[in-house]
Amino acid sequence: MKILDRSTYVGPSHYAHFPVIRLELDLGALEAWPTMKLGRGFVDALLAALPGLDDHGCSYGEAGGFVRRMTEDDGTWLGHVLEHVAIELQNAAGVKVTFGKTRETARPGVYDVVIEYEQEDVGHEAADVALHLLGSLLPAALRPADQPENWVWAEARDEFIRYAQRRALGPSTASIVHAAEAREIPWIRLNDQSLIQLGYGKHQQRIQATVTSRTSHIAVEIASDKEETNKILANLGLPVPKQRLVQSEGRAVSAAERIGYPVVCKPYNANHGRGVSVNLMTPDEVRAAFTRAQEHSRSVIVESFITGHDHRMLVVSGELVAAAKRLPGHVVGDGAHSVRALVDIVNADPRRGIGHEKVLTRIELDDQALGLLAKREMTPDSVPAQGDEVFLRLTANLSTGGTATDVTDVVHPDNVEMAVRAIQAIGLDVGGVDFLSPDITRSYKDVGGAICEVNAAPGFRMHMAPSEGRPRDVAGKVIDMLFPRNSPATIPIAAVTGTNGKTTTVRMLAHIHKLAGKRVGLTTTDGVYIDGQRTVEGDMTGPTAARIVLSDPMVEVAVLETARGGLLRAGMATRYVDVAAVLNVQPDHLGQKGIDTVEQLAEVKRTVVEIARDTAVLNADDPLTLRMAAYTEAKYVCYVTMDPGHALVREHIRAGGRAIALEKGVNGEMITIYDKGAHIPLLWTHLIPATLEGKALHNVQNAMFAAAMAFAMGVKLEDIRHGLRTFDSSFFQAPGRLNVYDQHPFRVLFDYGHNAHAINELCELANRLEVKGRRLLVLSAPGDRRDEDIRAIAEVAARGNFDHYICRRDDPLRGRGEDEVPKMLVAALTAHGVPADRISLIVDEQTAIDAVLKMAQPGDLLLVFADALARGWKQIVNFRTAGAPARDAEPHAQVVHAARAVPRALVTDIAPADDDARATSAPTAPSPVRVEPTPAARVLADDASIIRDERGVILARATED
Repeated sequence: MKILDRSTYVGPSHYAHFPVIRLELDLGALEAWPTMKLGRGFVDALLAALPGLDDHGCSYGEAGGFVRRMTEDDGTWLGHVLEHVAIELQNAAGVKVTFGKTRETARPGVYDVVIEYEQEDVGHEAADVALHLLGSLLPAALRPADQPENWVWAEARDEFIRYAQRRALGPSTASIVHAAEAREIPWIRLNDQSLIQLGYGKHQQRIQATVTSRTSHIAVEIASDKEETNKILANLGLPVPKQRLVQSEGRAVSAAERIGYPVVCKPYNANHGRGVSVNLMTPDEVRAAFTRAQEHSRSVIVESFITGHDHRMLVVSGELVAAAKRLPGHVVGDGAHSVRALVDIVNADPRRGIGHEKVLTRIELDDQALGLLAKREMTPDSVPAQGDEVFLRLTANLSTGGTATDVTDVVHPDNVEMAVRAIQAIGLDVGGVDFLSPDITRSYKDVGGAICEVNAAPGFRMHMAPSEGRPRDVAGKVIDMLFPRNSPATIPIAAVTGTNGKTTTVRMLAHIHKLAGKRVGLTTTDGVYIDGQRTVEGDMTGPTAARIVLSDPMVEVAVLETARGGLLRAGMATRYVDVAAVLNVQPDHLGQKGIDTVEQLAEVKRTVVEIARDTAVLNADDPLTLRMAAYTEAKYVCYVTMDPGHALVREHIRAGGRAIALEKGVNGEMITIYDKGAHIPLLWTHLIPATLEGKALHNVQNAMFAAAMAFAMGVKLEDIRHGLRTFDSSFFQAPGRLNVYDQHPFRVLFDYGHNAHAINELCELANRLEVKGRRLLVLSAPGDRRDEDIRAIAEVAARGNFDHYICRRDDPLRGRGEDEVPKMLVAALTAHGVPADRISLIVDEQTAIDAVLKMAQPGDLLLVFADALARGWKQIVNFRTAGAPARDAEPHAQVVHAARAVPRALVTDIAPADDDARATSAPTAPSPVRVEPTPAARVLADDASIIRDERGVILARATED
């Protein structure tokens, strides 16, 4: 049993709409050993190790359901068991996750195990520990070969809990995050500690623990300076102890004597009660306390010891939201048990755990505890009398085993006012006041008391989960402060997916928003753009790129191109989007990452529609996208159709639904919006530059989708019209998306099409355009596509009936041979009726583009499919005819010079061999060497490679130079 592969989904995916981990688990020989075949002893041992499994409902939906699955009939398989164990391990560490599912794959004994997680590395570690736990319970003959020797479950469990706690958000930070989730405010963890972004784009706020983006830096500095805080509060007449700041033992003793015993020694700028000593009665005690305090701070504060109960009063945005009475970690004697036994009894409380694992922390018998016992002439083995409180900590911090009782409702109004004034005096938006008082229900003016400290970044745990009393939603108060009710916390988000057209559509939509005055964050195949400027280069269509946009405080609108690869690799970055569009689903990338059919591909792409909240925009002309309407919970479904007679769309419109349709008119074709019974003509297609006067139907459709999404996002009709009328398909605006170059005597269409559907759209466009000369095509296919997909590309190209085809390969071979892809294209073109003398094979992309440019004559139309976009476009723009052989001497002959050395066998003459014609056309050329001759094709290499037209005249020669 071993894990073959892992995937981490950071957000919605086809597995779940929240973060999950997918494990590809190979059971090996254990496929034949379900739980009951392993025996009841295996199940009992597993339940003894993780009793919480008893509560798992599994498919039965009630406690005990999973145990029934393990014990009924033959039981269940170990992949399913691993799923539940990994979930329960996270629960044991205080991580509240519940979701999991296990499915058998096409390979026998191999399962996809999916588990929910909160922290990625903790989820993966839980899977590893679960694997080892199951391995340790198996009979020796069935144990995995990599099962660690001397592996001890109890040690591994505790180490995992500590591992999880080190990486988890602290309890205060986590409480604010959960409060944000309750208000449906998204969040992003910005580092491995507690720096959190709440909300998206321009509306975001940040917190670090309980310090917020509104917390004044100077206020934090003042609160950290205990001496300065004491002075400020004293100057306002607030109750504070007498205090001195010292740097030596002698001065500490002198300060104590001036203040008067008993005194307190504490570090100048430490927290969590570290280094604090209280109720010091003698110079020797002060000296020892000074030494302890200096372990945490060079300067030490000596102040008067105030008697009374320790209270923490929490103020948020000028309001006292919680107060708690705190007691240091202690045990209460019963006259029968020792201190050590009493500590074990206290720690057995299920509310106590390691660190911040649970609402209370275990008490430790450490040096401080032993020192306090020694002061009472006790040891851990002493037996306290009935009712005797034995304190094992100096301070009442929950992180060291203390307890808290909520007293919010009984605080005297004078004490409330005092706490609020203290926090406002320091300048904090969120602050904690440590207040000693003999009775919090009575005014400090009557019974005394003093403010010991003011805390920036106060902990929330004692208020959220007090040992006694009512829990307080203090985190909710922070969220209400940062995001007042009815104020925005996020920005409009649009997500676009589909097989073809994504990049053009998102660029159109971003352009519309920009012209409407918004700062747009755009993710697309060539980078991340913020307000029109590319900030990150590369294919940025996954969750990492989306997070860049959503984290930028300048961004007002997010437009996210969402590709298949990112969805399959890591899911989506955001739990919800406002508007989602699926343009189409066509065969592409099939046979990769477990996606073998277009139906499976549609399920992956459907994710964006499933998480749309306002509008799902669907292609009504594509059956696979049309069916997605049943899976969305968006308020509106908007259909896009180029068929004005579409029956379903007609019924949808009559029912008051929204649609974008293409309608014929006297002046051409009109993009029309239907919404709630209204009929809104938007724009003639020939007025959109990117449609080439309405002939580029795929860009007509892309413009319809962009208009539908902009309309759903509240953009004004005039702004939509203006955006579409000013968007063209230049290389600057949409590189590799129907770029047109008209500065040569011939016309070039340049595109990144890489599947049959995209190439068919462009080939049909080439036939719709008026061309005075010939139509020439440079064709390729990515090497990682299936053979049938490559042949399909050639088939649709053959239907385009071009005058000449040049077949090439992409620079990345993607597992194919040097000339394997172009040879497949040649064979498929020939099989679909393209004469061999109209096909050339030029393996190198640069050489192929150079060849077609030099082959072109005035009035020709060149359709070039490219992979290296920037390089290919530069070739086209920088192409010059100067220096070519004189046309009147040989009108069809041009010399091809590769931009780099041309490898052997890069150019193939597909026409039948005709050595006499070749000799006549190129008398000075060295004799070519024939390689791999076939009846219809000949590869020419070594000294020269020659391309000829149907008459046998030389069209191009590729030389090594």
